[in-house]
Amino acid sequence: MFRTNPQPSDVAAVRSLTQATRMFRPDEVAIALELVTDGVEKQERSEYRFLFADGARGLDGYICFGPTACTIGTWDLYWIAVDPALQGQGLGRRLVSAMEDAIRRASGRMITVDTSGRADYTPTRAFYERVGYNVGATFPDFYAPGDAKVVYIKRL
Repeated sequence: MFRTNPQPSDVAAVRSLTQATRMFRPDEVAIALELVTDGVEKQERSEYRFLFADGARGLDGYICFGPTACTIGTWDLYWIAVDPALQGQGLGRRLVSAMEDAIRRASGRMITVDTSGRADYTPTRAFYERVGYNVGATFPDFYAPGDAKVVYIKRL
């Protein structure tokens, strides 16, 4: 259902998608693009894994994840973005579910995801909770004064 191999055109598509969500600062978008570029250049050798949801108008959504260094079976969900016009229709849930299936196949046992504690991230945190993630830790003022880092975890 989802494409796993990043293509050179995905760099521009992920830029457009992440910018369209209006949730990511320019420096955050740049990091998302670095990970996609790494995937394009290294393919199977990249530490990052991707699922791309291609639609009629282009990239509808994507998720980036990978094994957490120095752990046994822990993985990170690095990025997830869905076209704002398609949010609330289940694509994000399907991307997370497919990611979890891939991680299980790779003998993963836990997933962590970091997100912001800002008020405008309330829907994002609610999404993670709806798909079965629980708050594992909160670090006040982590990203900026008044912007906590909220770490969600899910055991598989």
